[in-house]
Formats: sequence, structure tokens, C-alpha cells
Amino acid sequence: MTVEPAELTGSGNYFEDFAVGDRMRHARGKTVTDFELQTLCHLVMNTAQGHFNEHFMSGTPFGGRIVFGGITAAIVVGLAMQDTGEQSLAEVGMDELRFHKPVRHGDTLYALSEVLATEPGARDDAGEVTFRHWGINQRDEVVFETMRRVLIRRRGEADA
Repeated sequence: MTVEPAELTGSGNYFEDFAVGDRMRHARGKTVTDFELQTLCHLVMNTAQGHFNEHFMSGTPFGGRIVFGGITAAIVVGLAMQDTGEQSLAEVGMDELRFHKPVRHGDTLYALSEVLATEPGARDDAGEVTFRHWGINQRDEVVFETMRRVLIRRRGEADA
């Protein structure tokens, strides 16, 4: 999936700046290290063999240890936040998480986003934006996707 960088990357990104169909390739990438592969799993007590036992995992179709899906999701959404959450007031929800390919130590992840919907918010000072986020690796393979709803401040309301 190839998406060209969009005008929104790095700007203020108020509710009014998003339009259905907008697509962004976010500027930052993150190379997965052993910290993400193993240490973060220890911190949340996820001790599954898939994340810790190279010997065992080398004999599986994965061919080695893989990154915990929650870490992959956090990295991808985190990479998209500069452009999609800079003016957010609340995370409304995240649904339809899909993990398409395993992520391994040394993979570099990037994020792509598309605006699926914009709606008035429950508050006068904000509106709700629905995004589809994709995580891609250094080979441009989609490894993750999700749908995320965010309550985003309207322009001019930040100073009120």
C-alpha cells in the first residue's frame, strides 16, 4: 500500500482540517528493538513463548520470536498521533484491530492513515473523526490495521 505524504503532516490538525478521504503517510518510523520485543512484554506480564523463546519459535512457521500485537498497535497509533491526535480531547474508541503479518526484532514500522468520517461531537468545541490506520514495515507490507475514533478540538476553541 503506497500513500504519498499529505499536507496535514506536522500541522495543527483541528477538527475542520480533516475531510473524508484524506490520506496521510506519517513522517516518522520506528525500528523494533529487543526492548519492544521482550522488555515491554515483561512489564505487562505477557510471557508467551512467542515473545521470549527463540529456540522454540525457530521451529514454528514464524521462524523466530514475534512482537506482541499490543506493542505493534501502540507503535503504529503512536506514529500517527502527531497528525491525528495533536488537538484531541478524548480517544473515543479503537475497533477492528487486525494483525496481518508478524513483526520481528529489526523491522521498521511506519503508519498510514485515512479519514473515514467526520461528525459533530457531543461537545460544541469539538468534533469526532474516524480514522483507519495501517502499520507497514520496511518492505511496504501491511502488518496491522485498526479503526480509531477521536474527539478533536475545533479551530479557535483552543484559546477559549
